[in-house]
Amino acid sequence: MTTTPLALNSPNSPVSPVDLFASALHIHPDGAVRAAERRMTDSDSGAWQIATFHVETDADVHADHWEMHPKAEEAVCCLTGGVRFYFRPDEPEGIKEMVRLGAGTAVIVPRGRWHRLELDAPSTLMSITLREGTRLERRTDAR
Repeated sequence: MTTTPLALNSPNSPVSPVDLFASALHIHPDGAVRAAERRMTDSDSGAWQIATFHVETDADVHADHWEMHPKAEEAVCCLTGGVRFYFRPDEPEGIKEMVRLGAGTAVIVPRGRWHRLELDAPSTLMSITLREGTRLERRTDAR
């Protein structure tokens, strides 16, 4: 008897778990979902990325950089621990906003809004966004 190889992600493909701390899930416009390399900066795949990660220090969340996603909003979920989100003012004399997240809460970062975060405690975070065009900019303000 001859067997035919199964197409990747066909209804008869073997199903296996995905380690969300080692890779990301990419959700493509055609509805396909794939495990893929986690990217924290620009991606031209056209896919939304779901990334989950453990963070222990401010360095793990690039607290020394501002980040911005021009193509989509970003949902950041604090699954465990606690973080503070800082939003850079649009105007030089504007007020910097801060949102505190505890375990089980999330913030939706508006499209094109510069943001960064700092930890209150070691945390597990989940980020969901379209990474296309993502920019990082080193902080120049004093800590």
